[in-house]
Amino acid sequence: MPGARSIRSGFFLVFLREAAQFRKRPFLPFLTVVLPLMLMGILSIVFSEGLATRLPIAVLNLDGSDLSRTIIRTVDATPDAAVVMHVSDLGEGRRLILSGKVHGLLMIPKNLERDVFADRRPEVVFFYNTQRMTAGNLTLRGVNAALAGVEAGIRLSLRTSRGQPVDVAKSSLAPIPVQVNPLFNPTLNYTHFLLTALLPAILQTIIVTTMAYSIGRDAETRHRLRVLRRLGGGLWPAMLAKMLPYTLVFLFVLGVADALLFIHFGLPLRGDRFLLLAAGALFILANQFFGAFIGLVLKPMQSAVSIATLITAPAFGFMGIGFPRIGMNAFAYHWGQILPGTWYLMARVDQTVRGTPLDLSIRPIAVLLFMAIFFASMTALRLETIGRRADRVKRMATRGSEAIA
Repeated sequence: MPGARSIRSGFFLVFLREAAQFRKRPFLPFLTVVLPLMLMGILSIVFSEGLATRLPIAVLNLDGSDLSRTIIRTVDATPDAAVVMHVSDLGEGRRLILSGKVHGLLMIPKNLERDVFADRRPEVVFFYNTQRMTAGNLTLRGVNAALAGVEAGIRLSLRTSRGQPVDVAKSSLAPIPVQVNPLFNPTLNYTHFLLTALLPAILQTIIVTTMAYSIGRDAETRHRLRVLRRLGGGLWPAMLAKMLPYTLVFLFVLGVADALLFIHFGLPLRGDRFLLLAAGALFILANQFFGAFIGLVLKPMQSAVSIATLITAPAFGFMGIGFPRIGMNAFAYHWGQILPGTWYLMARVDQTVRGTPLDLSIRPIAVLLFMAIFFASMTALRLETIGRRADRVKRMATRGSEAIA
């Protein structure tokens, strides 16, 4: 039992030693606490409205009829688009879109009203910048909704003017009504959509790079590893004790960010809170062991930090938020597969906005558990290799001393 007591005392000694680094190295609390919370605050301000509304568009009205003015008023009345200016030609509208002053250009052709009432099919054209997918799609949605309403009103007016009863005319306009029920994020709230995903992407990069720095700093020289091993009663307990302060710090940061989302922004919790907490803890542990493994394998420490950043920085693009993962190429898809943040985001969305049943929620949490165990095992194997090498060097040095004696 003395050995067990020695390991326990060594564990707490290394834990306190690493916790003291937050006081000795001011950039550590900045990197692990201040930076993620500051970024979270900035992103919260950016997405505080929750939904983008009244996006500016321009109009090129070549008709000038009552119908064209009705279309413009209807588009302007939608929550998605706001008519902010009229232009005289397509070139001016194109320049406005490219400059970012407007997100689209609505062009109403000549003789629109005459062609409509003559049963021709004139085309109202809407130009928008597809590079700005969100803004362009929202303005397009507003224009489509407005034009559909105006078209239905015209068709109803034409049918009733020919003597058709109003109720018959209305039923003939939509013979098969479609009821649309959006299941998740029906209001397109970007706080619940993007902000929930941005935090894991940011935190993942910070966790992996911090652990690559912290572990890599001690693994750079044999002397530092020998000191760590002696203090902790072994490399493995010393490594766990070294990582624990960071685990507590990252759990605190994740808790503060989630409190902001749930309390201030009203993020729904439709699933199981314990599954969400388990997913968060496994996410942090998997990234910590991933960063620790990188720090033990790559030298010098600067190279470990650089590679850790290179691997995790593009994580948000591969998580399936901005672009569905099923549509990605094999490289992007598998890059996302090996990152814990992708699976944590899946579990996070399942337990918040989706309210996914338990049997369907197990898979991402099981994958996170596997990743934590896998990266911990790889770290343990690397520590075992380093320990054996150190013991071999020590034995050789001892034999050399005995031979000299």
